[in-house]
This record gives sequence, structure tokens and C-alpha cells, in this order.
Amino acid sequence: MAIATARHILVDAEDQCEQLKQQIIDGSDFAEIAQEHSTCPSGQRGGDLGSFGPGQMVKEFDTVVFNAPVNEVQGPVRTQFGYHLIEVTSRED
Repeated sequence: MAIATARHILVDAEDQCEQLKQQIIDGSDFAEIAQEHSTCPSGQRGGDLGSFGPGQMVKEFDTVVFNAPVNEVQGPVRTQFGYHLIEVTSRED
């Protein structure tokens, strides 16, 4: 079974999500942005979600984590929780 580790930033608005993504692209630290802006409790850990398998996260999140390139920020990804920036930090298929 596939296992992935990922980190994310969760915010309420798509435009805020886009702005934070641009800050990361421009060199800001993902973990610092997560601590400052993420509404998810994982933000306090720099957005780190630990490791998980397929089906443990909501479908939209799962699709990105198990298909996107590793170490590349994806998003905004919309779920029922809001808008996410997602970075897959490792994946074993």
C-alpha cells in the first residue's frame, strides 16, 4: 500500500491561498507560513500531517497527495474545510 507524508496550509479564501503560494514560490519558508496563517491545528507543526495512506484524507486532498510530484507546492485545492496548499514531502508506492 502507498504511504505518503505531506504538509499543508489551510485558509478560508482562495485569493489568500494564492498569495501564500506566491510567497513560498518567492522564497518564504513553508513551515513559517503555515504557523502564521493555517487554520488547521497542524499549522503549529509547520503544516506537517505525518504519514498516511490512501483514503485517510478527504478525496480532493488524497488525489493530490498520491499523484502530484514530491516537494512541489500544489494548490489552491478546495475541500469542505477551505483552501489548501499541499506539499508532498515523501511517497512510497
